[in-house]
Amino acid sequence: MLTEQRFEIICRLVNERGSITVTELKDILDTSESTVRRDITALHKAGKLTKVFGGAVALEQAVIAYEETVAQKLEVNSEAKRAVARYAAALVKPDDFVYLDAGTATGYLLDYLNEHRATYVTNAVSHARRMAAKGLKVILIGGELKDSTEAVVGSVALQMVSQYHFTKGFFGTNAISRKVGLTTPDPNEAMVKQKAMEQCLKKYVLADYSKFNRVSPVTFASFSEAEILTEDMPEEYKNYDHVTAVGY
Repeated sequence: MLTEQRFEIICRLVNERGSITVTELKDILDTSESTVRRDITALHKAGKLTKVFGGAVALEQAVIAYEETVAQKLEVNSEAKRAVARYAAALVKPDDFVYLDAGTATGYLLDYLNEHRATYVTNAVSHARRMAAKGLKVILIGGELKDSTEAVVGSVALQMVSQYHFTKGFFGTNAISRKVGLTTPDPNEAMVKQKAMEQCLKKYVLADYSKFNRVSPVTFASFSEAEILTEDMPEEYKNYDHVTAVGY
């Protein structure tokens, strides 16, 4: 069977059923498991379906509730994240008042920040420590510390963020969907992200290809609310002016 024929069958079955496993496709297509996995990966990259553990689901059918730790996230798409971080760091100008969201995407940004005349505000303890070590002027938001993402959240954090007015803000996201928006697993972290984004004149979301066409439980911003910086994106996102591919 030709590759295009397999692609057509896989897409049709996923859309009809909502989800399908590698084993099911292997039997239906009468081909090897490795071929099925390669086909699913290719279709995921083409924006035709969402690749999940053990199979595939229709676009935006899966809600990704599980959140990896900071250590786990650091190993995922690191080169893509560095490319986006380099581009984002160059956007910081003298006298900017910058908000830096917690997370690994913004953590890579710290390696490239060299504007000492800007002021940086963050809800990530590790970010604040690293920026202070570089001699940057940093303000750490207070509140409750979330262990898995090392983010400061809660009512105190919300109150502090609401008092500031940022020229630029840089945010991470767990998932991007044209329909649902920008989403994250934790409601408390989502509230801080949402409030900080509201306080920013310009807002940027740092993302890699894997974040597109996925949904996490809590929306913190609409799809069009911020400029999305990524190394690459599915085909259906390429006509949006606020989605920018920075390349390697």
